[in-house]
This record gives sequence, structure tokens and C-alpha cells, in this order.
Amino acid sequence: MELFDHSLIKRKRTVKKTLPLKPPSARKPGLAPINRSLERGLDILRAFKAGTFALGNGEIAERTGLSKSTVSRLTQTLVTAGMLQLAQGRRSYHLAPLVLSLAHSMRAGSKVLATAAPLMRFTAEKYKVNIGLASPDQDEMVYLESIRYNKIASLRTVVSGQRVPMEQTSLGRAFLAVVSEEQRTKLYLHFKKNRPKKWPKLREELLHAKQSIEDKGFCFASWQPEVLAVATPIEVGTHIYTLNVSVSSKRDTTELIAELAPILMNLRSKIIDAIK
Repeated sequence: MELFDHSLIKRKRTVKKTLPLKPPSARKPGLAPINRSLERGLDILRAFKAGTFALGNGEIAERTGLSKSTVSRLTQTLVTAGMLQLAQGRRSYHLAPLVLSLAHSMRAGSKVLATAAPLMRFTAEKYKVNIGLASPDQDEMVYLESIRYNKIASLRTVVSGQRVPMEQTSLGRAFLAVVSEEQRTKLYLHFKKNRPKKWPKLREELLHAKQSIEDKGFCFASWQPEVLAVATPIEVGTHIYTLNVSVSSKRDTTELIAELAPILMNLRSKIIDAIK
């Protein structure tokens, strides 16, 4: 799954794409200047998606919108830093073990995960549902935890670290409903640019999800065939997490929402109480 689906702009045999969205904090006045080399290096690491074994400099340049010369310089630096490794027998790179070590440190050091995971597992097992906890990154949501207990197996495997599109999923729409107006506007413009033909319908769905969060505390989405998910935001300090409950079913959507929403909101209350 590509992170972005931008129009190609040809200039002197180079192909450039709109650079990924930057966090709002990068543009706030009064902060120290952003280190552009570091920022670009992180964009290169983001280019390695699940299922991607190795990428060459040209492929990385296409995915990030960076020039090949910049990519070549930064990949060498990332190899020296232990973040990337040269693929054996190939002029390409793959992520190094250090990246996995950092991910493990993040999970092990998260108080929110340590608090939420046992409650999620108990609820998932009790009601035979799937439960996920996610956090935003640019225009996607990243699963921090995914517990699968639904009796009907889904065709899609969901694991920690997996990314899903923000604008199409219940997790992402729950986040968009409560994020700052400034960031929501920028993300909406980004979605509109990437999906111009589908934007009117998508915008209507996003606004409906926002209203549902305001009125009921949760929203729903069904972006995978015969899979329905309800989600709710959990704000901890300045950070926004989103929690969802999903099942694979052919049953009526209204009935499923009525069944899953109480499970979701009860779990949300337990997690918030435990974090306090």
C-alpha cells in the first residue's frame, strides 16, 4: 500500500511527488529550527512498508519525493548509523535490527499500552471481538496493539506497527474528529488533493463521523468487505489515541453498531480510569 498517491510532475527526467505531511509542531513559531536532514532521513525510513524487503535509491526517491542525490547521501548516513543495511548482492537497502529494537523500546516504555493491553485482551476474549489501539503518523494510523478474537477470521491480518489509511478507517476518523481545527483542515486539503473525484463523498463521511463522535462518542466505518469497526478517541495529555472494536460479519450494520458500541465505550471508560 503506497502512503501517497500524488500526481507525477516531470522535470528533466526526474519524478517528484508532494512531500509527506509534516507535524503541526514543525511550523509553530518560537520553536528551534527543524533539522531538515534528520526530517528527510525519517522520511526515508518511512518509505519501507510492510512487505518491502529492500529498496534502491531510485525507489526511495520515488516514494519520498526527495532527489536521488539527497537519498544517496542520506542512505549512506543511515547505514553508518545502523538504521539501514545493504541488501546482500544487491544495490539496495533494508531496515536494520536497530529499528526493531527501537520499536520494542517504544512498546515496553508506553504506560498507555501497559495499561490498555490487559483490558483490551480481556474484553476481546470475553466478547469474541477484535480490538485495536492506534496512534496517528502523518496521514495514517499506526496500530500500537491489535488483539484478534473474532470467531470469523478476516482476510486481513492486523498486527502491531501496521499502518492503515486515516481517512478511510474508524480509527482515523475518530482521530480527525477531535484533532485541532488547524491540523484537520490541512489533512482535509491533503485528502482532497489525493482523491479529488472521491473527495465529496469522503468529506461527507468524515463530517458524519465527526458529528457522531460529538453526539455519541464513537463513529463507525467499513472500509474492508464485511468488516465493521466502531472507534472512539482517547486523549492522554496532548496525545490522541484511538480505540476500535471490530468484527467480520454479514449482519445488518445498524444491529452490529448497537452491539459493538457499548463494548467499545465501556472499555474506553475502563482504560481512562486506569490511566488516571
